[in-house]
Amino acid sequence: MTDDGAAGAAERGLRRDAQRNRERIVEAARALYAERGLAVGFNEIAHRAGVGVGTVYNRFADKDELVRAALQEPARELLRVAEDARATTRARDGLVLLLDRIVALLAANLGLRDIALTFDESTLPEPGPVIGDAITDLLGRAAAEGDLRDGVGIHDLVVVFWMVTEVARHTPDHPETYRRYLQLLVDGLTSAGATLDVPASPEATAELSQSWALRGVDSSSRRHRTSEQGR
Repeated sequence: MTDDGAAGAAERGLRRDAQRNRERIVEAARALYAERGLAVGFNEIAHRAGVGVGTVYNRFADKDELVRAALQEPARELLRVAEDARATTRARDGLVLLLDRIVALLAANLGLRDIALTFDESTLPEPGPVIGDAITDLLGRAAAEGDLRDGVGIHDLVVVFWMVTEVARHTPDHPETYRRYLQLLVDGLTSAGATLDVPASPEATAELSQSWALRGVDSSSRRHRTSEQGR
């Protein structure tokens, strides 16, 4: 083999090694984000992947890039659920389907829950805005069909997701438990004619979502992320 041929073979080998390392990092990140949320750092991901932390930094420019790579496919599953929900004839049935299936997905993947429920489109892969659009569409249709309580909006659904996913993730062997409380909440949301004494507060809902999603993140990282999102 000529020197050029040997050099070419070595370069191809390095590219294959780099690709394998990238795949291991993405797989490790996907598992850790699902288990523990987005507070997981590069050191832990490198350890799970069996590579040095420098390799993680070489493959990914920043954490957002790794999050997008790791959660791309789980986010697409959310998109498929949204499409199924919007296709139902009656909007109330679509809301029930969407809530039930998305609660199960988010309870099983805390990282996906963190970005989906904060509507962090800078981090969430391509289906980001679709879930919010689907909920808005279903709520509008349910109201027109007389199946929605006055004053219910998308911010109420966000809080329902946070509450019921907590029940679901703590009772993984008993899914009937979270479905019981989800049914109670859905019945409350769809009690047409009933009124709510307390007005909605999108600002309070956003603050709640940010606080919940940033649990476990150190204070300096929290301040940095909050300031970035405020720009």
